[in-house]
Amino acid sequence: MQIYHGGYCKIEYPEIREGKYAKDFGIGFYCTELQEQAIRWAKRYDTPTINHYDFVLDGNLKLLHFAEMTEEWLDFIVDCRNGISHDYDIVIGAMANDQVYNYISDYVNGILTREQFWVLAKFKHPTHQISFCTKRSLNCLTFIQSEEVGK
Repeated sequence: MQIYHGGYCKIEYPEIREGKYAKDFGIGFYCTELQEQAIRWAKRYDTPTINHYDFVLDGNLKLLHFAEMTEEWLDFIVDCRNGISHDYDIVIGAMANDQVYNYISDYVNGILTREQFWVLAKFKHPTHQISFCTKRSLNCLTFIQSEEVGK
């Protein structure tokens, strides 16, 4: 399967870097199977760049796959965004985009109930993310190419 990483430079050899902000599935190298989404990620930067990878899953890795937004998906994201680590090599699922992230924050802060969160958390377009959470998981990726995209 071909997947994409949107950023600001060519990344032939992906790495897992800790950032200052907690992400949906914790620390990891994030990709998507949706090229348009990768382009949106890349357009946040001055030199928007899409990296293409071939992704072949290693059956020996510990995988967590959320086929849809569920209560478990919500709880997992809340834990990860609160800095609680997990032991999965790869996590796949829908992305809590900026709007949904605000709803998650409101839910965590008690402003919204779970029921209110789910009413508001409808996507206008599909989202998808794959987080490669361990160095071992990065071996599933083979770099294909990198390309700059217009702003």
